[in-house]
Amino acid sequence: MGLLFMLGMKNYRIFVVLTLLIILNGQSSLEARAGADRKVHIVYLGEKQHDDPEFVTDSHHQMLWSLLGSKEDAHDSMVYSYRHGFSGFAAKLTKSQAKQIADLPEVVHVTPDSFYELTTTRTWDYLGLSAATPKNLLNDSNMGEEVIIGVVDTGVWPESEVFNDNGIGPVPKHWKGGCESGEDFNSSHCNKKLIGAKYFINGFLAENESFNETESPDFISPRDYDGHGTHVATIAGGSVLPGISYKGLAGGTVRGGAPRARIAMYKACWDDSGCYSADILKAMDEAIHDGVDVLSLSLGYRVPYFPETDVRDAIATGAFHAVLKGITVVCSGGNSGPAAQTVGNAAPWILTVAATTLDRSFPTPLTLGNNKVILGQAMYTGPELGFTSLVYPENPGNSNESFYGTCELLLFNSNSTMEGKVVLCFTSSKRSGAVSSAARYVKNAGGVGVIIARNPGDTLSPCLDDFPCVAVDYELGTNILLYIRSTGSPVVKIQPSKTLIGQPVGTSMAAPAISGVVALLKATHRDWSPAAIRSAIVTTAWRTDPSGERIFAEGSPRKLADPFDYGGGLVNPEKAAKPGLVYDLGLEDYVLYMCTVGYNESSISQLVGKGTVCSNPIPSVLDFNLPSITVPNLKEEVTLTRTLTNVGPVDSVYKVAVEPPFGVQVTVTPETLVFNSTNKKVSFQVRVSTTHKTNTGYYFGSLTWSDYVHNVTIPLSVRTQILQNYYDEN
Repeated sequence: MGLLFMLGMKNYRIFVVLTLLIILNGQSSLEARAGADRKVHIVYLGEKQHDDPEFVTDSHHQMLWSLLGSKEDAHDSMVYSYRHGFSGFAAKLTKSQAKQIADLPEVVHVTPDSFYELTTTRTWDYLGLSAATPKNLLNDSNMGEEVIIGVVDTGVWPESEVFNDNGIGPVPKHWKGGCESGEDFNSSHCNKKLIGAKYFINGFLAENESFNETESPDFISPRDYDGHGTHVATIAGGSVLPGISYKGLAGGTVRGGAPRARIAMYKACWDDSGCYSADILKAMDEAIHDGVDVLSLSLGYRVPYFPETDVRDAIATGAFHAVLKGITVVCSGGNSGPAAQTVGNAAPWILTVAATTLDRSFPTPLTLGNNKVILGQAMYTGPELGFTSLVYPENPGNSNESFYGTCELLLFNSNSTMEGKVVLCFTSSKRSGAVSSAARYVKNAGGVGVIIARNPGDTLSPCLDDFPCVAVDYELGTNILLYIRSTGSPVVKIQPSKTLIGQPVGTSMAAPAISGVVALLKATHRDWSPAAIRSAIVTTAWRTDPSGERIFAEGSPRKLADPFDYGGGLVNPEKAAKPGLVYDLGLEDYVLYMCTVGYNESSISQLVGKGTVCSNPIPSVLDFNLPSITVPNLKEEVTLTRTLTNVGPVDSVYKVAVEPPFGVQVTVTPETLVFNSTNKKVSFQVRVSTTHKTNTGYYFGSLTWSDYVHNVTIPLSVRTQILQNYYDEN
């Protein structure tokens, strides 16, 4: 009787659970049909549990079906199934539905869709990769011919000559992708250079239900409307085009970093409206399946940025699975520099890149009426503009009229304010469109030129119809403004731009430039992991510019750069090809890292696709084998470990040299590392202690292992935080 009673109670409990599930399903179905404020959410399930992608997709639909109550609602809700590089899906869900599905044991996390924005020649000669040099990385790697660079961006303009396949061999055998047809684009637009092109718009459409395809200037296809994606792909792997210049300005050979590498474009950014994480994640999933060797993303999130392991960061999630499959993921650090603490895409498995400057400038003389000459920057090739009235739109104090000296607001000035004059304006916008918009407003009002005062690190580009638009920094802009206010009839003369080589002044698109270098390294060292490639780039980088000049951080005021400005330094491709030693990372290292930063064992197990138990005690995050050492909260002393892998001559001996940060003692044990045929990996310990008695900011130094041929250098960054530690302990 007791047994029957227990069975009865058990059946009752089952009945209650089933009833509750039916009620929840019914509630979800009613919410779905009512369209109750559904938003796109990304349901992340970790490593895929089956190799058949159709099976994986079916399991995603089944999960949605069980939540929403019908196949019809599940199909209507589904935006994407991520089924190649990892498992998950994007779906339109209400907040309560997202909460229900997040509580399922097989779900790692559920995050709302998020928004990313785009971040945006002589570069290769500057970096020592001239095609004219017969023996260098460029030629040793056959210009990256067997490497496939995947680009996630705004699409591609296939007719561009930089995608010609002249002299390029067959498509690499490991390629499994293709070209997707759409508006003004089909498979005939692809060739042996541009081997793949796909587009992903479902996330964008789900977030912008009022979007009208017929009214949009963008192409519903892989074709590029914005131009950003074509530019990025060109820098990373554009074919060689000799003898190119811009309207008489000195030019030369134009090419990408790896001119024989293949390009695969994944369009996930739309209608000048940015990019949604659901589309980005699907693009990365497809790229992993298609067989790319390098993934380049010049995309970033807006401030405040995600922490380096934030579950909402779709790029970090997709990049993790790509890296585990041997794909190097290169991302821009964002466009918020040179301000401090503004680096994005900082997950430790990503190769994060910041912009530097080129040693080519376009000085444009501005002669003021007091005969003072100011050198601005422009790409103006028209005739000299003789002394002309100069104005800054501001109220002189005796007028009821409104005046606007901000570049973005020039259009609100009356035409008479700007007609026949050169206009000075100021902008804090980092978008290149701010310059062209200001030029357009002035030209439409009858003005004859514009001087734009802006951040000195911003990108330089020509203005439409060669209209005189000259950029100056804020200091020079203020000097011009003082001149205007000091005289009753200010005038200025603008001379045509010149090309000057030698002094660094115009910026490059950094992420695709490094993607090109990575492609060359990948072609030369097919067995190197993404972490090994990153280490090779960081440990061999220049800490000066190629001519030996010290690197300055842009901004106001300018200052000598430190590792928080330049990271490892300025990439030195030739040295990176033969680094001697590398700080490598594999799956076990990433698991230990996730244990140290607080991921639970269940989540880590799903993330990597196998059972994981974190060690006890939890290891220190300082032991993560990065090619850098940062101690953010040093009280007295700490000891950490690094491991080096020999990729140079088999029998090698390296000795250590340390430049300690100010007020910090650094001891390395052992001081000599010996490598041979049986000893390819060697670990060492670094003991760091402070002599500071109060809290400090960061001080910087370096640690170098040398065999007198290779110098393997990493930055040291240490901050003493005695007072904070005192409060933490008390």
